[in-house]
Amino acid sequence: MSDGPLYLGLDLSTQQLKAIVVQSDLTVVSDAKVDFDQDFGSKYNIKKGVLLNEDEGEVFAPVAMWLEALDLVLQRLREKDTPLRRIRGISGSCQQHGSVYWSREAEQLLKNLNSRKPLVDQLTGAFSHPFAPNWQDHSTQQECDQFDAKLGSAARLAEVTGSAAHHRFTGTQIMRLRRKLPDMYAATSRISLVSSFLASLFLGAVAPMDISDACGMNLWDIAGNTWSEPLLELTAGKDGVDELRSKLGEVRQDGGGSMGRISDYFVFRYGFDRDCEVAPFTGDNPATILALPLRPLDAIVSLGTSTTFLMSTPVYKPDPSYHFFNHPTTPGQYMFMLCYKNGGLAREKVRDALPKPADGDAWATFNKHALATPPLDVRPESSDDRAKLGLYFYLPEIVPNIRAGTWRYTCSAADGGDLQEVDTWPAETDARIIIESQALSMRLRSQKLVNSPGEGLPAQPRRIYLVGGGSLNPAIARAIGDVLGGADGVYKLDVGGNACALGGAYKAVWAFERAEGETFDELIGKRWKEEGAIQKVDEGYKKGVFEKYGKVLGAFEEMEERILKVARNT
Repeated sequence: MSDGPLYLGLDLSTQQLKAIVVQSDLTVVSDAKVDFDQDFGSKYNIKKGVLLNEDEGEVFAPVAMWLEALDLVLQRLREKDTPLRRIRGISGSCQQHGSVYWSREAEQLLKNLNSRKPLVDQLTGAFSHPFAPNWQDHSTQQECDQFDAKLGSAARLAEVTGSAAHHRFTGTQIMRLRRKLPDMYAATSRISLVSSFLASLFLGAVAPMDISDACGMNLWDIAGNTWSEPLLELTAGKDGVDELRSKLGEVRQDGGGSMGRISDYFVFRYGFDRDCEVAPFTGDNPATILALPLRPLDAIVSLGTSTTFLMSTPVYKPDPSYHFFNHPTTPGQYMFMLCYKNGGLAREKVRDALPKPADGDAWATFNKHALATPPLDVRPESSDDRAKLGLYFYLPEIVPNIRAGTWRYTCSAADGGDLQEVDTWPAETDARIIIESQALSMRLRSQKLVNSPGEGLPAQPRRIYLVGGGSLNPAIARAIGDVLGGADGVYKLDVGGNACALGGAYKAVWAFERAEGETFDELIGKRWKEEGAIQKVDEGYKKGVFEKYGKVLGAFEEMEERILKVARNT
């Protein structure tokens, strides 16, 4: 370890609080974590980090638990002899869409913390509501319908705020809590996102929201760069707009720089230096992009239980079926995000339907069939084979908004014409088609945001980075490269389980070491080392193969539309 400055990144997720400390060269020097179920499960009666009110679809977390977790994770860093006094700057990542409600006593309580007492013993009176709605909450359908209708349509709402209305988004949550708990809402002085809440604890004052995280609220007018007046009015009532604007506060436009020095509480209790400063915290999805210095046209595909597709782009072309956020560090850039519920779970269902292997390795069987099946199950030597397309939704899906079910279609491989639904095909074929179907959905929805990455190449991502459990699977890597391309290849990205905390730490490094006008990509790009973090797992773009999928992309879209139409009429 050098004797230079250190930077702390945190990640407050649904189930854990992680802390990671890096040097200026981005080398990790220490880390610690708190697991909410293991450390606090019996005390707060939580399961997987949250509490449930199933009758109303509410999912929420006790704010007091997060206060205890912050003290505990810093204590664990200190127990590892982490030189906290050398930490120059702090930033972090937090679960998006959660919200915290401060009381009128909050500012005074934050300002006057006693370092001899834990946070939880001093800040119980700082909150008008003891719970924070979680991103899994689905209690706001009534409010979502009103949000979609307020500006005329879901498409118009997405055009203004970057997304159509979603249960988890903070605007609908505030609207519902104002209706359900009017006295609590009236007693609220400020509303934080989880990211600005955690930053507030370090500052000893209520911190402003980060501009990227604010885009997950359905309240921020992205093009106008201000709160949307009609949506504030919907949320708070005609006479409550100014009050709600005051509760939300100003949005921090600069993702870097300092919001202020660290609170004395952390100086005296843990040994931080008085000159340590706090940069804006952001959401977990923006932080994922920061954990890797993505260049324009690079994409991340997260292959976990769910599947997420992320890109950084200068193009703002919103649509109700996906999400746009302001980039967390770079003005004029945006984050494009697709979220799918049916990711790893759906692939496992297809795997389990295959004939059981003698050696018990179900994934090896899945991969064997996926790799043995040609693209779209069309043999190169055959002019009669029809392309196979499918949707495998074992859960109701977000993109597109279709009920659970499995559908199989065929079409002309030459032009996607003559689309026909079929009853079934061999289970072995599903192994290839499910991966293709997930990748085709990503390609369909991202095609307007990519351009040619080089002379003579069709529009496609430059590089595709795979993260999550599925990134280890060679059949998935091959099929994703076939469908999505990737002019420079497909890569497995491994930053351990700390991507979001690393994104926060890197943000702190950039915030306090950047030269005048130096962008996040420029500074981190010079210091980030690919060795040991990425591994090429597929060549990506394959001339002829990529184009085959382009010929049936229209048929894939038509298949979705047919299924949606049937769903609307039933």
